[in-house]
Amino acid sequence: MSVSIFSDALVDGDVIPQAVAELLHITPSELAATLGLPRQAMANSDRVRSAPVQARLRELEDILNHILPWAGSPLAAYAWYRSQSLPSFSGASAEQLVRDGRADDVRHHLERLGKGGFA
Repeated sequence: MSVSIFSDALVDGDVIPQAVAELLHITPSELAATLGLPRQAMANSDRVRSAPVQARLRELEDILNHILPWAGSPLAAYAWYRSQSLPSFSGASAEQLVRDGRADDVRHHLERLGKGGFA
């Protein structure tokens, strides 16, 4: 996708959690929990820029970018991410799968659906 859902949340190539939290109308602590990260990961500037934290933020961004055209808004895409049960994954949500380190599975699932595959 050419436009990032978090384009206003990027500074020097890093995703800034506070800006993401504001976009999604949640707190940085809630964002950390959504991503399966400790709350401190969103508060400490060194940890925010760490590879693991940035990777989780990018996973969220990528998945929401896939969902945005279907959902219609960033908030609707985020609601889908948090609550839509995915039958292909025993009813787990994208959020649960990302927290478990399975973002690639979610991406492949969305790509398959985008090509006309079944859930």
